[in-house]
Amino acid sequence: MRAYASYLTPDQTRWWGSAAAPTMLPSRTQVTPPVECTRNNLARALASAMAAGPVETDALMERASRLLGDQEQHKRLSWLRPLTRRVEAEFGAGPRPRAAALAEYLLCDEGFERAFQKHAPWPVGLVSAAPAMAPIPDAADWRVAPLTTVGQAASWLGLSVGELRWFADCRAWERRRPAGPLRHYQYRGLTKRFGQTRLIEAPKPRLKALQRQVLERVLDRVPPHDAAHGFRRGRSVGTFAAPHAGQRVVLKIDLQDFFPSIAGARVAALFRSVGYPEPVADVLTGLCTNSAPPDVWAEGPTSRAAAQQRRLYSAPHLPQGAPTSPALANLIAYRLDCRLAALAKSAGGVYTRYADDLAFSGGQEFLRSVHRFRTHACATAMEQGFSVNHHKTRVMPSSQQQRIAGLVVNERPAVSRVERGRLKAILSNCIRHGPESQNRDGHADFRACLQGRVAWVEMACPPQGAKLRSLLDLVDWTATRKR
Repeated sequence: MRAYASYLTPDQTRWWGSAAAPTMLPSRTQVTPPVECTRNNLARALASAMAAGPVETDALMERASRLLGDQEQHKRLSWLRPLTRRVEAEFGAGPRPRAAALAEYLLCDEGFERAFQKHAPWPVGLVSAAPAMAPIPDAADWRVAPLTTVGQAASWLGLSVGELRWFADCRAWERRRPAGPLRHYQYRGLTKRFGQTRLIEAPKPRLKALQRQVLERVLDRVPPHDAAHGFRRGRSVGTFAAPHAGQRVVLKIDLQDFFPSIAGARVAALFRSVGYPEPVADVLTGLCTNSAPPDVWAEGPTSRAAAQQRRLYSAPHLPQGAPTSPALANLIAYRLDCRLAALAKSAGGVYTRYADDLAFSGGQEFLRSVHRFRTHACATAMEQGFSVNHHKTRVMPSSQQQRIAGLVVNERPAVSRVERGRLKAILSNCIRHGPESQNRDGHADFRACLQGRVAWVEMACPPQGAKLRSLLDLVDWTATRKR
């Protein structure tokens, strides 16, 4: 059935016709409906028509007029244009609204109430046009995959509609399924400081492939804020730390439970902002979010903080381990980045973010107000729906080691002297005594482990990394294989 037809009773459906019926029926002057159109049904039908396309006065007016029909040459529709203007003023600047939110707004609108009491309008036509993409103004040039129906989304992903709904899991059946092949994710808990656990939720191969397609064809085409340096091409920990090198004071703030604190409702709002109709946004959200089952916490801590954390994971959230989660987190944090960048600029500082690590720095002016600034920055983060881990908040003047994201930035971004010395000693002992003698933690691929640590130093400080690379090239790895 089209648009509002799902709100009709069986008797109304027989009178109005099926989804294949003509889009326009006789006007009210010719036919009287057998069932009275209630105020709630009218609001739902009108909301469905308004939500089917752009939230602009002319477009809203065209779809609403088609729904209500040529009632006495539109003499009784004079109330409609002022109503569409109010709807545009309320919803036009934000993400594409849900039909339920529009219906609730209409039911609270005094003009709609007066029109219903005075004219008793009722739908005379079915909105047969398919829903259209309706991006926010800034999203018009992003060129994301144009998907207007769930069927189109399923074909685009190479699935049937039933398969798409199975993978999207919009009803959160994942948390009710027993452990086994029917689950879409594999779970692994990592113990954190202060009695908390980080849950790694790794999607299984087929769901992961679907998420990668959403990432490449949709999310990668939406630009994040310039202050975001994590999970972006051409950006790294080095570019994140570089603006803070040589500053009088550095402020570091850590966001707590960054990925699970981003709820599915915020992800759906993002997809609607890109322009997708509500049903398409919901299935894309289902593909990119998860609700963790309770049995994965069987051996975890039982503190109050742990209980709050488990409630976050039990609701739809961004799973840490899905390829779409970093990009979605960057995009959803866009408003946070805007506010914090403006706040830092007003205080004479600079701001960058790498995932859940927020860094601010500045000169003498910023140093004078840094403690008051920290309070405002934490309050801003909480206003945007994030939690601050106050245990990891640090104010670091230039008289002490200024360390952010593992790099020391007192003079320039660099790996700490202690870490470089320890790595140099390991490489030297590998040359003298063989690499097996230094693999004290039992790494399955110790060579790859050392290569990664050397690459980390090369990224932060190329001259120091080049010296360590020359030592790594002298290690005789055949000795390990012979043993």
